[in-house]
Amino acid sequence: MEYFVPVFAALVVITGIAWIADRFWLKKKRAPDAKNPWWVEYGSSFFPILLVIALLRSFIAEPFRIPSGSMTPTLLTGDFILANKYSYGIRLPLIHRKIIEVGTPQRGDVMVFRHPAVPEQNYIKRVIGLPGDTIAYQNKRLTINGEAIAVESMEDYLYHEMAPGNRENYRLMQQFREQLPNAAHRMLNNPDASADVPGNWELNFPGKENCQYNNTGVVCVVPPGHYFMLGDNRDNSLDSRFWGFVPDENIVGKAFFIWFHFNWPDLPDLGRIGSFE
Repeated sequence: MEYFVPVFAALVVITGIAWIADRFWLKKKRAPDAKNPWWVEYGSSFFPILLVIALLRSFIAEPFRIPSGSMTPTLLTGDFILANKYSYGIRLPLIHRKIIEVGTPQRGDVMVFRHPAVPEQNYIKRVIGLPGDTIAYQNKRLTINGEAIAVESMEDYLYHEMAPGNRENYRLMQQFREQLPNAAHRMLNNPDASADVPGNWELNFPGKENCQYNNTGVVCVVPPGHYFMLGDNRDNSLDSRFWGFVPDENIVGKAFFIWFHFNWPDLPDLGRIGSFE
């Protein structure tokens, strides 16, 4: 997937050059009854389609597939989602430079972004901390700027995951409704998991000096122009607790719609189609 965007962009450019060259120059040199060269046929056929797809993906909405359970129960492995590309500003494709300010991420948004350390990989998590916020995740409870975020207990959630050796594993997880300032959402805790951040002494990321780790979790001050992200499956998510803050230039878009669900070997689940919390 990391090569899809540059390859697709190259196809748009190549077919576009072929289409423009024929329309404004080469076509005039051919006899009226001459057959179009094969490359003109392909360029004329595919360029308009590829251009429309490129514009839609770059500025309107882009599809993504959820590869893991880190956002369970909001998003499941195998969900195919759409991300709104203009919610957080219009950005040029490939170079990711913002050219038009539209809006900014809000607490509770589910956001697609390029991983800070591996920018060719797209991640999806929930926005928890805005620039300047003090985020504390201690004893598996969230505090923002000194205000404890209310949680409401819900029925336990039967979580399904693939264990090593391709074995299926089922686990009962504690499920809560977390009331962020702008949105309520469901989240999971594993009662058997430790409250600390495993291996925090080994972590190394830009801005780590803004975070303090202890045996009950972590407290971070979000730097300007950055965001603190958490997965809804709190004890099964590699997020800002492990790899740090997401800079504004890494934002891809706001996830807003599930358009398909398929996770082999299960059958497609059309009941998953629709918007989500």
